[in-house]
Amino acid sequence: MIEIIVIGALIIAIGVAFLCVKVIFRKNGCFSSQHIHDSEAMRERGIHCVIDQDREMRQRSPLAVKERVKR
Repeated sequence: MIEIIVIGALIIAIGVAFLCVKVIFRKNGCFSSQHIHDSEAMRERGIHCVIDQDREMRQRSPLAVKERVKR
């Protein structure tokens, strides 16, 4: 029982260490953003966040209700 807990904790520790390599060993290292609007490749393809796409489609409609946009 103890062996399984130790092995599990070791696997988790190794995984966390691999995730933190960039943050630990680079000066001013940080995790890159995972948001769609921050990805240059997605912007080049015209892919937006689902919330932005929904807002665009509702504004194009002649029956659309005026919305307040927080930015």
